[in-house]
Amino acid sequence: MSNKQPNILFIMADQIAASALPIYGHPVVKTPNLSKLAESGVVFDSAYCNSPLCAPSRYVLMTGQLPSKIGAYDNAADLAADIPTFAHYLRAQNYKTALSGKMHFCGPDQLHGFEERLTTDIYPADYGWFPNWDDLKTRPTWYHNMSSVTQAGPCIRSNQLDFDDEVVFHAQRYLYDYVRREQDRPFCLTVSMSHPHDPYAIPQEYWDRYQEDEIDPPKITINKEDQDPHSARLQEVYAYHDQALSEQQVRNARRAYYGAISYVDDKIGMLLKTLEETGLADNTIIVFSGDHGDMLGERNLWYKMSFFEGSARVPMIVHAPQHFSAKRVKESVSTMDLLPTFLEMATNTTDHHYAMPIQGRSLMPHIEGNAGGHDEVIGEYFGEGAIAPLLMIRRAQYKYVYCAIDPEQLFDLENDPDELINLATNPDYADLCKAFKQEALERWDSDAMTQDVLISQRRRRLIVKAMNKGKKLAWDHQPIFDSSEMYMRNHIDLDDLESRSRFPKIV
Repeated sequence: MSNKQPNILFIMADQIAASALPIYGHPVVKTPNLSKLAESGVVFDSAYCNSPLCAPSRYVLMTGQLPSKIGAYDNAADLAADIPTFAHYLRAQNYKTALSGKMHFCGPDQLHGFEERLTTDIYPADYGWFPNWDDLKTRPTWYHNMSSVTQAGPCIRSNQLDFDDEVVFHAQRYLYDYVRREQDRPFCLTVSMSHPHDPYAIPQEYWDRYQEDEIDPPKITINKEDQDPHSARLQEVYAYHDQALSEQQVRNARRAYYGAISYVDDKIGMLLKTLEETGLADNTIIVFSGDHGDMLGERNLWYKMSFFEGSARVPMIVHAPQHFSAKRVKESVSTMDLLPTFLEMATNTTDHHYAMPIQGRSLMPHIEGNAGGHDEVIGEYFGEGAIAPLLMIRRAQYKYVYCAIDPEQLFDLENDPDELINLATNPDYADLCKAFKQEALERWDSDAMTQDVLISQRRRRLIVKAMNKGKKLAWDHQPIFDSSEMYMRNHIDLDDLESRSRFPKIV
């Protein structure tokens, strides 16, 4: 890499399944911009999130720490202000750090190292969406249900369209403003869209990019009585069995989801065009990934919240042809590895002094094609559907899932990519399963983690109850724009105002 600090554009899509993208073999979905990035970029074929739920996954991604290390248990967990994020580390390296879009921060700190936050978040910043392990019989009203599937189809506008249109508009403006002003510091701009996250609703334009007869149905059906315990709990979480789903409803949901991916791809195309127009493309490393996937009806499961491939695996592309040659990476890595990767990209060195131990490992050996890259993902899940810690080890061709109250799961993804054969019950794999279990028991104290989760839930339950009494002060981020410095204003000479706003500048 060059000694000049590169800019970093980190693009995120919410709930985007790797298996639904043509760069990973999907024959129907259309993503010309992502495919173009992949052709000249580094594509990770086995990338995972470390906790398949929005907020925990993003906290892990931001901090390089597993959920149990930072209390990232669920979608209402607090991210402590004193946990350094990649935004803090890059800002300390003189980067401008900005976020446009979703990051699902809960708690009073809504910046976590970002110098600027260009939009509010689409999700609330309070502690209201917590599971309750003290009351497992009551299903909270805020849980997912199947309306996203039963009501899937075209729409003119939606909550998420309003949000993502704003996210990309402000991201483009940020890039335009960057080149119109002093470029004394490199930037790390995070652009985080909420699509293709359910509800599965998308404008007619994107719906019509796909014909009904080309929408592939789920490949795998698992009967209710054959589901593993965690999957059965997930079906209870989103009331899967409260209504019968028709083939048409499932097809509509998948068609709208594919349309939403094409919508995201169009937005990425807008960002790529802005980089080219502003002359920033050559010195900007583009990283694309997601926070988790979507089961999309496979195994009769929807949304995320499990360690099956559709839920836990994510796309990951690193595009910087000026710095790295195109390649495919087969080793298993995770989004937890992005913090040390971004820092190494920014500093061009592996000699870092972290403020606290980092559990993520740099992806640079993989990106540069050097020896020494890791092949391991560690996962933890404590959110909806879990009533005890759900723990995962992904290494070589195997995936091992341990939960103290559920049967073990062991899959050979090389020979069984659909995870249909649980080798934990196969005597021929008894030694391997025993070794994985021993590692899990040494790595984690499930009883202690359970108590930590319970205490965290109880604390937040009390805080929510208290803060709903009397005067309320919302933590949701409020973007502030200095209107006195925008557009036409009398305190600025007209020629100066027009000159500083025009790009390219007139010489």
